[in-house]
Amino acid sequence: MPSNRAALAVSLIAVVVLLAACGTSTSSAAPTPTAARSPLPSLTGTVPPAGGQTDTEWGPIWDTLPGGFPSYPGSTPAEETATGPASANLVVEGVDAKAIATRFQGLLQGAGYSTVGLSGPLEDGSYVLDMTGSAAGCRLQISATPTGGLTTITILYGAACPHT
Repeated sequence: MPSNRAALAVSLIAVVVLLAACGTSTSSAAPTPTAARSPLPSLTGTVPPAGGQTDTEWGPIWDTLPGGFPSYPGSTPAEETATGPASANLVVEGVDAKAIATRFQGLLQGAGYSTVGLSGPLEDGSYVLDMTGSAAGCRLQISATPTGGLTTITILYGAACPHT
């Protein structure tokens, strides 16, 4: 069953990340995202009510990411670092902002999205990835911003994109 495989893959990644965080590994390599799709609860901890949308300066967005949206291994919810409305605010330790943006770019291109642009580094060291989906008006934006030893990831998932 594909969902069991995805859950197993996510669990395996979590164990590896935890072991690395405990100092059992001397590798300084950044975690590598996989093409496995993780369910929404891995990003937010709860399943939100369907249909929530918010208007932002960027445009209308879903308040959450759809189930199966790719995640970056080792990332955790980061509500305390949120700078405004977003579909997801995440944080990951010790990973370069450009590496995060380009990995998401590859994962999302594999899922059928097209790259509009990858900007950076900006003044604050951040990278911004803009993409479009196949649905009319579907667009998303992922910002990766270094903040000390952490990198914050802000995802805006456009309201015109499918959300299942």
